[in-house]
Amino acid sequence: MALGRRRRRRLRRCRALLLGALLSLSGTCLCYSLLLLCCAPEPPPAAAAAARCPPALPAAARKKLLQKWRACPAAAPPSARDPPAPSARPAGDGSSRAKAAVAKRLPHALIVGVKKGGTRAVLEFIRGHPGVRALGTEPHFFDRHYERGLEWYRHLMPRTLDSQITMEKTPSYYITREAPQRIFNMSRNTKLIVVVRNPVTRAISDYTQTLSKRPDIPTFEGLSFRNRSLGLVDTSWSAIRIGLYALHLESWLQYFPLSQIHFVSGERLITDPAEEMAKVQDFLGLKRLITESHFFFNKTKGFPCLKKAGRGTPPRCLGKSKGRPHVQIDPDVLEQLQDFYRPYNIRFYEAVGRDFRWE
Repeated sequence: MALGRRRRRRLRRCRALLLGALLSLSGTCLCYSLLLLCCAPEPPPAAAAAARCPPALPAAARKKLLQKWRACPAAAPPSARDPPAPSARPAGDGSSRAKAAVAKRLPHALIVGVKKGGTRAVLEFIRGHPGVRALGTEPHFFDRHYERGLEWYRHLMPRTLDSQITMEKTPSYYITREAPQRIFNMSRNTKLIVVVRNPVTRAISDYTQTLSKRPDIPTFEGLSFRNRSLGLVDTSWSAIRIGLYALHLESWLQYFPLSQIHFVSGERLITDPAEEMAKVQDFLGLKRLITESHFFFNKTKGFPCLKKAGRGTPPRCLGKSKGRPHVQIDPDVLEQLQDFYRPYNIRFYEAVGRDFRWE
């Protein structure tokens, strides 16, 4: 009996010792595991993704494993800062791009008037600027050939670079009623240049040109008046009608703001061409490259000429037909015409904000 009790005590003692040893051993393993977990280096993202995700497989195999594997995170799109992928096409020498940049374009600016005002001088002078390419002839598209279409018109223009301004001049546009709307329909951003001159002097110059081609026409006085004794001026004669600048301007202001129309003084263009051309360059948004040093006067005709760049290059002067002597007009006729134009001139000054001093 006593022996049985001693054995049971030993057995309980051994169990207690064994349990303590097991608990001690478990604690040691747990601490060691925690130590490894905390101190071990973190695997890189790519390695972690590779450990989680299956290797790349063919499409058929991926379908079979779709339900067994969790979807892997999709690859992030490249950053906006990343350089674009290089083009597979080899780089050229740029000649194709240069050819594409040179093209025939519709005009950005037009010299729309007026006849015998000095339009040819403005065109020849502005053509000396490297930022301008201009058609040398008068195409008369917006008054005579509009039915031919814009493509026909564009084909007439010189080839220009993107940075250059395409121009043409047709003085009869200013008095053509349909021209403002037609030009607006081409481009509402078109810049317009109008060269004006004392309407009486302009009318005499117009008549002188016509007389050189048709010597049998009536006298200037006979064409200017319906009834000279009553002072009734014949505005149906084109030489008189063109000088009613204020009336023609009304049609243009229906489509274009005054800021898009620049008026050049025909008189100042002769006496101070550099100043007038400086204003034209400013209006077109060009650098002032045509300056006073580029002009000299033709003493024979009294007109300015433009020096061209380069040694041995002939200057740009007006044609032989310019500067022909005007016919002599009775001073009384001149006074009557000045009186007739005076209210129209004043109205024109007020509209454009410039006094041309024709009185």
